[in-house]
Amino acid sequence: EALEPVGERAFQLHDQPDASLWEFRGRANVHTYSSVMCWAACDRLGNAAEKLGLTDRAAFWNDRAAQVRATIDDAAWNPELGRFAATFGGDELDASLLQLVDLRFISANDPRNIATVAAVESGLRKGSYLLRYAIPDDFGEPETAFNICTFWLIEAMHLAGRAEEARALFEDMLARRTAAGLLSEDIGFSDGELWGNYPQTYSLVGLINCAVLLSRPWTSVR
Repeated sequence: EALEPVGERAFQLHDQPDASLWEFRGRANVHTYSSVMCWAACDRLGNAAEKLGLTDRAAFWNDRAAQVRATIDDAAWNPELGRFAATFGGDELDASLLQLVDLRFISANDPRNIATVAAVESGLRKGSYLLRYAIPDDFGEPETAFNICTFWLIEAMHLAGRAEEARALFEDMLARRTAAGLLSEDIGFSDGELWGNYPQTYSLVGLINCAVLLSRPWTSVR
């Protein structure tokens, strides 16, 4: 019950413009990632209500989640390009689209996800690294890649059955750590030099998540 106001707020905002998780200055759109996060809030409340045996509340939140999903499927999918876009009705690419599987909005083998991952990799990958987005922001054209986004790409590769490619890219990222074993927020895609906030927690979270995902099970080595 205490969490339901959060779900209500998410439902109210799921189709409203915002600055995106990247905190753009001076422009606002309805961002697909933000909307999917709002869907996740409603969906998880439905799951929790089911676990608690609250049938009426489960039905309520599952209905809310279904409404948000329908909006996303209609507005975020670009039929001409055959993939999801970063914004409703748009055609931009954004690395956060790689998180649709992790948020359980779609499955890894969903053709929509496969097409979207391919487009993100093609449009945003610079060598071994992944940009957040390719459009100019308040500072001009992006000059660095975002480390957490590269880890998202590694996860997507692994889930797509590209295990060897994922491991090679992961090892490249490991080689970019400092002597203290840490990573910054950004990395120069031309020279691999670390940029931005250091150390950056979510870069390290990405590293840990990928290490767990790529690790062989204990049963295979003992």
